[in-house]
Amino acid sequence: MAFMTGSIVGKRFYKEVTTRLADDGNGWTVMLDYRTLKTPAKRVLNLPSLALAKAIAAEWEYQQTDGIRPFTMPLMKLACTALERVPLTRVRVIENLMKRFHQDLVFCRSPGDSDLTKGVREKQEEKIDPILDWVQSEFGSKPLVYTSFFGGKQDEGLTRAVEDVLKKTNDCELAVIDAMAAAAHSLVIPLAIFRGRLGIEEAIDLIRLEEDLQVDRWGLVEGGHDVDIADLKVQMSSAAVFLGLSRRS
Repeated sequence: MAFMTGSIVGKRFYKEVTTRLADDGNGWTVMLDYRTLKTPAKRVLNLPSLALAKAIAAEWEYQQTDGIRPFTMPLMKLACTALERVPLTRVRVIENLMKRFHQDLVFCRSPGDSDLTKGVREKQEEKIDPILDWVQSEFGSKPLVYTSFFGGKQDEGLTRAVEDVLKKTNDCELAVIDAMAAAAHSLVIPLAIFRGRLGIEEAIDLIRLEEDLQVDRWGLVEGGHDVDIADLKVQMSSAAVFLGLSRRS
């Protein structure tokens, strides 16, 4: 629930939030009064597009006089990740994504003989199989599905093709894919969003497919399921917005 909870950090120390072209003419920056916005490591937050700079400026403009609420600034968080963490740990980020690839949510099938998961497998086949067909078309290999909790082993050709896509991303794109993958417990779903195959609402439905079926059967726990749903929507939607704005000229 990273974005739904959090503490207030200091008081708002600025009055006006603006954007401007970076000093070197390459990218855009956000200004808090006369101060150039910087990352936690004190680097100038140099953004690839004016649209993204304005969106992050809006997050800072939203802050109240009694304090800064970092948990209300998901775009700022992603920008710092793309600028600071990804360039230094790109190889490790990709390695970690590929380690989890074989246990991807979309490759897992619920056992068909359990009363506790009644109807889940049929719904998975209805909703997720089209994404598996897309994976085969997009990456040239048919993915394997399995019922084991520990996952399986995907074809080497498919694994290599997915890894090649990750290696060709820029820092903003990789930061977005990594953030989405952590929220979705899936690399395929973020890649489908990245390639334009999935929209956010459809992606969220796939991520929550099994849990939503259980909620329909047993009921929603207030303060639990509803908060998880809201948190997932914030994380996935903000990452998609960040991706779209970073690509604008």
